[in-house]
Amino acid sequence: MLEDFKDKVCRANLDLVRHGLVLFTWGNVSAIDRATGLVVIKPSGVSYDTMKPEDMVVVDLDGNVVEGSLRPSSDTPTHLVLYKAFPEIGGVVHTHSTFATAWAQAGRDIPSLGTTHADYFHDAIPCTRDMKKAEIFGEYEKETGNVIVERFKGMKPMDTPAVLVRNHGPFTWGTDADNAVHNAVVLEEVAKMAFVATTINKAFIGANRDPYRTDSAPSMNEHLIEKHYARKHGPDAYYGQKK
Repeated sequence: MLEDFKDKVCRANLDLVRHGLVLFTWGNVSAIDRATGLVVIKPSGVSYDTMKPEDMVVVDLDGNVVEGSLRPSSDTPTHLVLYKAFPEIGGVVHTHSTFATAWAQAGRDIPSLGTTHADYFHDAIPCTRDMKKAEIFGEYEKETGNVIVERFKGMKPMDTPAVLVRNHGPFTWGTDADNAVHNAVVLEEVAKMAFVATTINKAFIGANRDPYRTDSAPSMNEHLIEKHYARKHGPDAYYGQKK
C-alpha cells in the first residue's frame, strides 16, 4: 500500500541525516496521499542507519495504523493536526536542528533580516505560545499541533511554511515530503544567519560604534521582502526556469 509514498518518505527521512539536521532519531518526515486521506510516516525510535521503506507506517487521519508492524512516530498526532488544518500541504518535517531549536528554546520568532529568508518565507518564522499544563498532560502531541494552528491564525501556511514550537523545536511543511525537507534545510540556515546577524548588531551597539541603532535585529525593508518573495512565488514569479 502506497509503496511510492513509503519510498519517498524513507528517502526524505534519510535526507535529514544527509543535510545534518538530525542526530540519532531526533526527527521525522511524513507525507499524505490526499486521494485516500492516508499518511505515511517514519516509525518511532528506529535508527536512520537501518531504516527501510518497508518500515514506514501508514495511518489514517484519526491516527489508526492501516499498515505496518512498527509503531508510528510519537509526533504523528502533531502531523495529523497539521494535515487536517492546512489542506494545501502534502508533507511535514520535524527536527531538532541546532539553530532553529535554539530560537524555539529562546521563545523568539526568527525575524526576516535578509533576502535568503524572504526568498522562502514571507513572514518572520513564528514561535508558538507556552503550552498550558492541561495541554501538556493531556493529548500532548495533538495539542502541540493545535498551538501551531492557533499561531497561524490569520497567516497563510504555504507563504511561511515553518514554525517554532516554544521550548521544543521546528516543524516545516511543503507540497510533499521532499519540499518539506527543503524548507527545513532553509529554515536552519536562516536561523543561523539571524543568530549571527543579531549577535553582530548587539556587539556593535555594546561598543557604541553605531549610536543610531537602538535595536539588535531590525527587520528587513518590507518592500525588499515583498520583492524577493514574489520573485519565487505567485503568478508573476520569474526566478528559475519555466515549467
